[in-house]
Amino acid sequence: MTNLAANLHTSAAAYPDNVAIKLDDFELTYAALQDAAGRLASYLESEGVKPGDRIALSQPNLPTFPVIFYGALQAGAIVVPMNPLFKPREVEYYLSDAGVSLLFGMAGDAATGAEQAGVKFFETDPASLLALLPQHEPKTDVVERADDDTAVILYTSGTTGRPKGAELTHSNLNTNQEVVARTLIQISSDDVLFGCLPLFHVFGLTCSMNTAIAKGATLTLIPRFEPVKALQILERDKATVFAGVPTMYNAMLMAGASLPDVDVSSLRTCCSGGSSMPVEVMRKFEERFGTKILEGYGLSETSPVASFNHPNAERKPGSIGTPIEDVEMRLANSDGSDTPAGEIGEIAIKGHNIMKGYWNRPDATAEAIRDGWFFSGDLANKDEDGYYYIVDRAKDMIIRGGYNVYPREIEEVIYEHPQVAEAAVIGIAHEHYGEEVAAYVVPTEGADLDVDTLREWIKERVAAYKYPRVIEFIGELPKGATGKILKRELRTLAEDSAQTETNQSAGV
Repeated sequence: MTNLAANLHTSAAAYPDNVAIKLDDFELTYAALQDAAGRLASYLESEGVKPGDRIALSQPNLPTFPVIFYGALQAGAIVVPMNPLFKPREVEYYLSDAGVSLLFGMAGDAATGAEQAGVKFFETDPASLLALLPQHEPKTDVVERADDDTAVILYTSGTTGRPKGAELTHSNLNTNQEVVARTLIQISSDDVLFGCLPLFHVFGLTCSMNTAIAKGATLTLIPRFEPVKALQILERDKATVFAGVPTMYNAMLMAGASLPDVDVSSLRTCCSGGSSMPVEVMRKFEERFGTKILEGYGLSETSPVASFNHPNAERKPGSIGTPIEDVEMRLANSDGSDTPAGEIGEIAIKGHNIMKGYWNRPDATAEAIRDGWFFSGDLANKDEDGYYYIVDRAKDMIIRGGYNVYPREIEEVIYEHPQVAEAAVIGIAHEHYGEEVAAYVVPTEGADLDVDTLREWIKERVAAYKYPRVIEFIGELPKGATGKILKRELRTLAEDSAQTETNQSAGV
C-alpha cells in the first residue's frame, strides 16, 4: 500500500502506547492519533469527499494538524497545506486554484477567504474537533493510492506569476521521509523530535512529522517559535532531534544567555535548511549546546531533501553537502548541458523526490522538469569532493526567517494601490531574519502618499512575514534597454545606503 497514511497505522500497531504528538501537557498516543484520524476520515466520507478531492488545512503546529492531515490522506484525499497567517485574498487564491472542497482552519482570515471562494469551512479549534469526532466511527482501512497519485499540493513560486502548486506524490513523500529517517537523522521509536518548523511547510512536514510518525517516535510541538520556550521544551522533553532554519539557531543562541543552566544534552542531531547558515553561528551554537549541526538543501518540488552533510561523512560548514541516497545532482548551463568543472551552474536534480508537476500548469512543469531533471533556479559550485555550495539564486525569491517571499506577488499587491506608478521588490541583508523585504516605489504624479500609509495598506493584504518593512520612494526605477527593471542596481543602491548609514553611525 502506497498511501502515506499507512505509516500511522503501522506505527500504531507496533507502538500503540508511545506518545505520538505532544504539546506541553497534552499528549496523543499512537493508538489515540490513529483513532482520531480514522474518525476524521469517516467524517470526510460522510461529507462526500472522494479519493483525489482536495482538502485544505490552515493550522499552526497544533495536535489537530496531524489528525486532519493523516485523516484526509486515509480517506484518499489530497491535502493542500496553507500558512495560517494568510490574508483572505491569499486563502481565496489557493482554494480556487486547487479546486478545494473543504477547508479546515482557524476562525478569522481563513474563514473569510473560504467564504469568498465558496468553499465549506470547518473551524478546527479543539472544542469543535472534539465535538465532531465522537459522532463518527473510526475508519479502519486506508484507501489505496498508486505510487504516482498526488498526496499533497504545496504552493511555491519563482518570480513569474502567482504561486504554483507542486504536486508531491505518496511515493515522493514516503521515500523521502524514509531516506531522511534512515540515513540522515537515523531515528527510532525512542527518539523525540522537536517540531518547531511549520508543519504546513515541506521541511517540517517531511523531516519532522512524517519521519516521526513513520518510526513511532514522539513529535513535541510549539505553535509559534519562541527561542526561550524552544530551549525549555528541548530540556523538558529531552528532545533528541532538532530541525530548524538558521534564524532559529541564532535566536536560540542569543536566548541561551538568559538560560545559563539550560540542559539540552539529550540533543544528538540538529539539521538546518531553508537558507545558508553563517559559519560563525554554527560554531557558536555547537560550542554552547554541545551538539552538531548538519546542513542540507531542498525545495518544495523535491519533497524536500536533495542533498545533505551526511552524519557518517566529512562535514563541510557552508556546504549543502552531497546528494542523498538515490538522488542525482549536477550543475547545468542555461541550455541544460553540464557546466565545466570548477564553474558555477544551476543545480539540476533527478530522483525519487522530484514532484509530479505543477497543478494544472503543464507549461511551467515542462520548463522546470526536462528529461527527468528538475532545474532548481539555484546557482552553485562544486568542490573536488563533490560537495555543493550555493552561491546565488537565479530566481529572486526572498527567504525571510525561513519563510519564502515572492517579489512578484508583493509587487502585484503594491501595483493595486491607485497612487503607485511602478514598484519593484527585492531582498536586502538582515542580521536577524537573513533577508528583509524591501520595496522601491514610484508614486503617481501628484500623489499624496507616504511610506507608513502604503506599508499599512500592503500589510492588510498579505501575511505578516511578507509585507515590506523597508519602503523607498524614488523618481524612477532603473531599467535596461528593453525596459526590464534592473533589480541588481536596486540591490547595489540598498547596499550603498546601508553602508552610508553604517559610516554615519560610526562617525566616518
